[in-house]
Amino acid sequence: MDLPDIFARFQRWAASEPKDIGLQTEDVLSNGMPWNLAAAVHFQVNLRAAGNGSLMRAATSAVYFARDGRQATMDAARRIAALTHGDGAAWEGTAVFHELVRLALQGDDPLAALPEILTHVDPGHRDRYATVLAPTWHPADATEFNGAVWPCLGSAVWAVRTTTSFEAAMRAAVDLGGDTDTVAAVTGGLAGAMYGVGAIPGRWTESLHVPLPGHGGRVLQLAELLDLAERLALREPPGAPPHSGGPGAPAG
Repeated sequence: MDLPDIFARFQRWAASEPKDIGLQTEDVLSNGMPWNLAAAVHFQVNLRAAGNGSLMRAATSAVYFARDGRQATMDAARRIAALTHGDGAAWEGTAVFHELVRLALQGDDPLAALPEILTHVDPGHRDRYATVLAPTWHPADATEFNGAVWPCLGSAVWAVRTTTSFEAAMRAAVDLGGDTDTVAAVTGGLAGAMYGVGAIPGRWTESLHVPLPGHGGRVLQLAELLDLAERLALREPPGAPPHSGGPGAPAG
């Protein structure tokens, strides 16, 4: 894992006028500090850095590191989160998400594993995550706006726990309001790992396209996104022949 390279790519994205970027993330990526100081200095100055940005982007790294096991994937999550978020709360929330996705991808029930996962959360943050990830917690119980990492993750888990399909989970997440794009992104990552791409309504995927800021107007369409997902899972480098099936292909 080349953290300086990841940070440089984040900086290139931030400088290319992306459609949306959090104030904290934008400051960290543009404050001129080196990769290993920018987020820490931001936290020292502002004393607040528990936004949900590192959690929002974690689906790709969660897939990539899933095959390495619990400790490795949670540690990778923390290290990547720390590039832009100096508060350990963001690291731990991203680590929990990584582990939930890992368990889902190997066919286990990630929600049933939450009590065990929480034992691997830093003790300084464990109680707060235990609260928002408890089966009895509801987003209405949140003590912070869901732009913070704790209620964002808690809301995503709640949306998956209280529904029985990918579509229903996504609708529940969006209907909560607030920081809807981020809560939905986290929900989609977890629900996607649990239900598989075949569970996503075709009317949502057929028109899917993702512009890539900083890449000369490049836009990824559905087939390219599926291929990218499979490459992440298999750790295949760019330039390899595209896949026609496997875990990234739509279910029959």
